[in-house]
Amino acid sequence: MKFSMLDMVEQLRPRYSLAWINRIAEIPQSEWDALAIPLKTPFFEWEWLHNMEDSGSATAKSGWLPNHLTVWRDRSLIAAAPLYIKGHSYGEFVFDHQWADLAARLGIEYYPKLLGMSPVTPAEGYRFLIAPGEDEDELTEMMVSEIDHFCDRHKISGCHFLYVDPAWKAVMERHGFSAWLHHSFIWQNRGYQTFDDYLAEFNANQRRNIKRERKAVTQAGLSLKTLTGEDIPKSLFSLMYTYYSDTCDKFGWWGSKYLTRRFFEQLFPNYTHRVVFVAAYEEHKPHHPVGMSFCLTKGENLYGRYWGSSQEIDCLHFDACYYTPIEWAISQGIQVFDPGAGGRHKKRRGFPATPNHSLHRFYHPRLAQILRSYIHEVNEMEQHEIDAINQELPFKQK
Repeated sequence: MKFSMLDMVEQLRPRYSLAWINRIAEIPQSEWDALAIPLKTPFFEWEWLHNMEDSGSATAKSGWLPNHLTVWRDRSLIAAAPLYIKGHSYGEFVFDHQWADLAARLGIEYYPKLLGMSPVTPAEGYRFLIAPGEDEDELTEMMVSEIDHFCDRHKISGCHFLYVDPAWKAVMERHGFSAWLHHSFIWQNRGYQTFDDYLAEFNANQRRNIKRERKAVTQAGLSLKTLTGEDIPKSLFSLMYTYYSDTCDKFGWWGSKYLTRRFFEQLFPNYTHRVVFVAAYEEHKPHHPVGMSFCLTKGENLYGRYWGSSQEIDCLHFDACYYTPIEWAISQGIQVFDPGAGGRHKKRRGFPATPNHSLHRFYHPRLAQILRSYIHEVNEMEQHEIDAINQELPFKQK
């Protein structure tokens, strides 16, 4: 049998197939994690995303319909994009309500929209998951094209990627996505060896204030203990849900109490290697903390997520959510600590406003035109705000 040159080229060409997956459980954990484990962030690992879905936290009922894009060569997963179809903008922490309001005034349906992020997790690091050694440019072009076709077929107004990996931002801008500048409050390790090294960065007044706040917790008869991995008792996961739920109810955390008790309980035992608890104990109750913060860690990064307590104790929040995690981070060689959303208390405690970006593409021509026309001006205003915040940080003048 004779083969033409065209036949030979066809045989050598990779055979790709794309599939939309509504449950991450349909994908073997080992295949997904081969793509996700190399990332700096823990929030796209199979166990975390599967728990979000399986626990009822990220579901169609809560407004987070999983719709993950996958790319296969034969039966091997070589690329994936964690995606969700959203009917609202809650739990994203990138406040695009002004775009939704503008669309409504123009008579354009803003929802549903296609969203790329780890649900209710405002932490930088989103990108397409692509296997090492693959042609990233080719796969990215293929995935963007499929997303465009999907949104066109289903009349979806736009595609949005939030808290993106800074290196990936440049890749997607080349594919026509517009970058929107935001900021988070991020602590960075400036070569600290001890907590006192961190304190030395502040002016005298704020240094005294931090010492006073930590002393207030000690004077309340509390000791704070950092628990990781196998040292975390199983009972603390359910208790963390109770504290998280109470805090959400008390302060109305952006109106988005999505995580269920089952989500926290299912972190044990398969995800405890990522979990860090800071637990506050009374002397006569060494097994039942009166307050806790819940963090995750991977590599040189620490992420603060949730907090709560059974009592109102002066300054416990600051110590459990900022000071003790920073002290632990320094001891472990952690380089970056993202304490979570919000900034009211963070800038006074050594968390500078740090840029991050979201990426956007509108499929309605009018919205697309307005985005392209004004996003530069919007970003300039955000940069001015970042600069103004950082001028007010209570560090020593250098």
